[in-house]
Amino acid sequence: MPFSSSLQPPQLGREPHSASLLLLTDSPARSRGLARDLSTLAPCIVRDLLDPEPCGVATNPATLGAVLSDASLLQSATIAALRRELQPLKARGLPFLCLLREETSRATIQATALGATHILPAAAVTSELLKVVSQATGAATAASSTVLPNIIAADAVLARIFDAGRDGVLIDPVLVTKGTRFVEEAVRETGIRDWLKVVWQFDDATHQHCLLVAGLAAGFAQTLGLREADCQRLTQAAVLHDVGKAKIPASILNKPGALTPEERGIMQKHPAYGYAMLEGNGFSEEMLAVVRWHHEALDGSGYPDRLASSEIPDLVRLVSVCDVYGALIERRPYKAPMSAERAYAILESSIGKLDGDLVRAFRPFAVIAGSP
Repeated sequence: MPFSSSLQPPQLGREPHSASLLLLTDSPARSRGLARDLSTLAPCIVRDLLDPEPCGVATNPATLGAVLSDASLLQSATIAALRRELQPLKARGLPFLCLLREETSRATIQATALGATHILPAAAVTSELLKVVSQATGAATAASSTVLPNIIAADAVLARIFDAGRDGVLIDPVLVTKGTRFVEEAVRETGIRDWLKVVWQFDDATHQHCLLVAGLAAGFAQTLGLREADCQRLTQAAVLHDVGKAKIPASILNKPGALTPEERGIMQKHPAYGYAMLEGNGFSEEMLAVVRWHHEALDGSGYPDRLASSEIPDLVRLVSVCDVYGALIERRPYKAPMSAERAYAILESSIGKLDGDLVRAFRPFAVIAGSP
């Protein structure tokens, strides 16, 4: 049966009748990640060109907005299969984007002969591909052409970080730095509102929260007028802060409601898990401190080490403010979003646990961010 893919988490909300993208591939396993990224623009249907029995649910040409090929153009069987798939779609004049698995003149000629309207190397970065697909299809996005590709790229980095954490693989500090740059660039160029508008649509709870906190940290740092190096430190710390959740069961992370005391105890292990994952792997002591201590409180009521007052470093205090505010304004299917005013009021009531000076400095930024 042909391989078909619906949107994989983290999932972005869409209009219910938006046109679909048809992704034609000779390797469904290879194309799954690409399908997930493309699905941020529109529903993505993946069809296996080499399946011997293409008898699955038929694709309705009237519902398509574009066709994308992710297949070798050096194999005659693949080219013939592409022609068969494209033939009934020609009358509609759909954009046909061809990713070249082999960057050769022969492959380019084949793509042109097949009627490709856009030709890109398969190694094109996600942000470049999304821009081309968006322009070709006129796909409506929830934010500007700058913020969406950067959010998708940042989320891809976040997914790799969490995958490494789950698999017990060392997390590369260079990868974290790369993700941090995507966050900073998007927030700097378009502002926190556009960042939040897109991130609020993520269905995966952990991804939404981590990206919310990272964007809030980047925007807050810029609002405070911190030096570029300090902005990077704060944003990087925010990207990393919940990495320990990679070790928490998904049934607890995504539970639609209050946790039981036992589940809460498991959840509260994530700072220690994150610290253990990063220790001795090239991350600075201040990054490790944020990962381990972002749930500590100035009055000593936090966890896991019951630190108090001056024992909690400044960078941890900054991330904690963004973390609490981010948790308050998250969108969940089972609870109404909290307004910025209400969220800030709760943040302000937490002075004593959170740093009062930082909470008060956060107020103008909370207003800028606005309500969900």
